[in-house]
This record gives sequence, C-alpha cells and structure tokens, in this order.
Amino acid sequence: MDRIKAPAVISHRKRQKGLHSPKPSCSYEIKFSKFVIFIMQRKMGMTRRMFLMELARRKGFRVESELSDSVTHIVAENNSYLEVLDWLKGQAVGDSSRFELLDISWFTACMEAGRPVDSEMKYRLTEQCQSPLKTPESEVPTIIARKVSQYSCQRKTTLNNYNKKFTDAFEIMAENYEFKENEIFCLEFLRAASLLKSLPFPVTRMKDIQGLPCIGDQVRDIIEEIIEEGESSRVKEVLNDERYKAFKQFTSIFGVGVKTSEKWYRMGLRTVEELKADKTLKLSKMQKAGFLYYEDLVSCVSKAEADAVTLIVKNTVCAFLPDALVTITGGFRRGKKMGHDIDFLITNPGPREDDELLHKGLLLYCDIIESTFAKEQLPSRKVDAMDHFQKCFAILKLCQPRVDNSSYNMSKKLDMAEVKDWKAIRVDLVITPFEQYAYALLGWTGSRQFGRDLRRYATHERKMILDNHALYDRRKRIFLKAGSEEEIFAHLGLDYVEPWERNA
Repeated sequence: MDRIKAPAVISHRKRQKGLHSPKPSCSYEIKFSKFVIFIMQRKMGMTRRMFLMELARRKGFRVESELSDSVTHIVAENNSYLEVLDWLKGQAVGDSSRFELLDISWFTACMEAGRPVDSEMKYRLTEQCQSPLKTPESEVPTIIARKVSQYSCQRKTTLNNYNKKFTDAFEIMAENYEFKENEIFCLEFLRAASLLKSLPFPVTRMKDIQGLPCIGDQVRDIIEEIIEEGESSRVKEVLNDERYKAFKQFTSIFGVGVKTSEKWYRMGLRTVEELKADKTLKLSKMQKAGFLYYEDLVSCVSKAEADAVTLIVKNTVCAFLPDALVTITGGFRRGKKMGHDIDFLITNPGPREDDELLHKGLLLYCDIIESTFAKEQLPSRKVDAMDHFQKCFAILKLCQPRVDNSSYNMSKKLDMAEVKDWKAIRVDLVITPFEQYAYALLGWTGSRQFGRDLRRYATHERKMILDNHALYDRRKRIFLKAGSEEEIFAHLGLDYVEPWERNA
C-alpha cells in the first residue's frame, strides 16, 4: 500500500510558549487511496485543521495539505454550499462539480467508523442546503447540551460521573496551571470538568459536546484526542513533567503551598525524601507537623473515620457549649465516602459564648485564625475570597483498635507496645455567629467550583454580592437575611440544590 508523509501537530502549550520545535514528521499507511480529502481551514482555524488532518492520516486516509487536481472530497465546517463555492472561485477553480462537497459530520462519521462512509445526502452541501448541516434535534445529547447552564449552581452534579476519563484529564491540566499560577487557564479546565461531571450521559463523539458552554479550544482538543486515542498526549506530558511531579509532592504536605513549592524547586529539591533529608530548611510550625504526620495525612479519610471524629468533636464542643450546633461540611456533607480532611461548622444559638471555644486546649496541634469580621461589612466581590470567621486548622489524634496480632510478621518480633494504634487526621473547625450560619454552611459545603459559580451568578445575573457571611442586594442596598440554605437559593431566584447534588 502507499505511504504518505504527515506533518507533525504542535501542542497548544508549545504553540503558546513558542519554545519547542515540531515533532519529527512520520509516515502513515494509506488504506483508502480512492479517497483524497482536503479540509478547508475557513471558519475552522489552523490548529483544528492540522489536528484533523493528522487524525485522518493515522486512520489510513489520504489527506492533501493543498487543494489539487487529485482531491476528491472537500470537507467544510460551519460553511454553507454557497460559501464553499465562493471560496473555490477564489482558488481559481472553474468546475466544482468534480468534488464531493461535504459537511464536517461526514468526516466525523468516517473517523468513528475507521473507514470511508457513504456520502449520503445528509452529509452533502448542496444548493438546497444553504446552511451548514445541523445535528438532528432528536439526538438526546444535543438537546441536553442546549439546556446546560454555564453556572454549576443551575446544574445538579451528583457523584455519578459518566465522563471521568475527561474530567480527570481536565483536573490534571487545571492543577498544572494552578502550580504555574495561571488562573485563567486553571479556571478554564475546572469549569469544563465541572460541566462534564453534570452530564447525564457519556461523551463518545465530538457532536455530543456541540452547544455546551465552557468548552474552549484547549478543552476541545483534549476531548477529541481522548475520544480517538483513549488518552491525551498533553496530559501525559504534564504527568511526566519534572516540575509538576515535584509540586504535586510538595503541596501534599500540610502547610505547603505553591510559593513554598516554587522556592524549594528552585533550590534543586524534587521529592519529599529530599526535603526530609535537608536539615537546612526553615519550616513553619504547621509544616513541621505536616512532615511529622505525613504518612497519615496523605492517606484518605474514610466515612467511618469521619463519623468517629464527628462524635469526638460534638461531645467535646457540647461539654463547653451544650446548645452548640456542630455540622460536618465539605465533601462528606456532599455524600462522599472518602476525603483528605474533615471540616466542621460550629455555631451557638444562645449568647456569644463561642469566642473562646478554640482556646480550650482540645487538640494536639492547632493553628487558630482569629475572626476579622466587621459588622455591616459588605460581602467580598472576589469569588475565591477567604471568609473572616474564627477558624482552626488542626490535626486530631484518632485512636483506632489495634490490628490483630496474626496480621503481623512475627519473625520481626515487633514490640506490640510500639505498634501505632492511632491516626493523625486533618480537621478544620470554623466558628460562625448564629445569624450567619446559613451562609457559612452554604459556602463551606462546597464544592469549590459550585461556590464560585454561585457567587458569579449572584453578581452577574442578580446584581447581588454573596460570600460566606451574607447576601447584599446592590439595587435595594440591603442585606438579605436567611435562616437556611433554601432561603438563600430563594433570594437568588434559584431552584434549591441538595448538598449531594453540588459535586461540581
């Protein structure tokens, strides 16, 4: 069979940075020599065209980079029949009847089948079909896509993720951009991940995402590559990147963020083991605790462990404040079975006796942040702003039953007195005034993306400002009181979303 040279496709990151040369070109076997395809760049863009050309060549199709006499099929996207004819005239083509003029949907069908499909009337661009071919209204994914809101607070997102292979990829890309402090690209991938998590069907074709919001070019390219190849080369590149791997390890340590990770990386450090071995590092109290209990803290917290910690926290708090309300928030309130820490919201409906609660000496390690809230202070306009509640970032010692002796290798002659029968668990305690409890509960329940979109919706759609303390109506210039989450949704004109439906 014939073989043809294919130009390399340069990834988005390489194009943006302009630092890398193209990959070496490679040749592909031509399986369908009777079909010679030319893909119009008009309304498509060079990047997408190059990607589709490379894809078709890998599938065994002959694809020409330039329009020539050998071309049999011309593929166009978002172009009408007359627009294609007009373009051909500009290329000095007198007789266009020798070409099959086809919508991109024909090309997509060929890629899905792995072979040429018949150029049926529904794929052809004809004089009777002046506009580009549209996806049939009867297709369920397309109908759903047209109804999907850009705001996750108007979508219901449970833990049933039908598109995990895509959302996992997006979250890796978002994390990488977060490590690079590129907020724009980070949010682009987080919003796309949030949206695909909410879809009640698996994405299997590119037309399944037609009409969806929050799907930019970078996201679209990764979806397309995963559909065709089962994985993304860009994501693999990130996972193999030395800087990403180092930051991933560093930020897993309690008390270590991006700034500290950058500092350590510039010092030539790459792993947690190297950090532990470097005695010159100056560590904060929180970071020292993070290293001391590292193995426990990087392991997942189970629902059973969360329930046990909840009982401890409730009993301890109620010993000081019998009427106090203690509520578990975060992922566990949203129905998750595993997590990395446990968040609690604590409020007291009676007189303000809760100010000193965190100073009672309840924990082995704690970092207490005092309240900075000022009465009549307007909510923050920043979607990621920290709240002003008194809070405690802590490590709690959870005692656990000893493991049965038979599970140990007796040849090691372990001293059972030295066997660890407890686990260090990350716990965040947040003290909120009772009148702000509903807003705090909504904010601390999450998910983070759900909270972001809720605040964006309040600002852009309702002319209000929302944070973990209050909701302010800018038109009426009043604070809106709420005794429950349901009341907050009602103030915003939104249908109530249950906690387990907020896993955006």
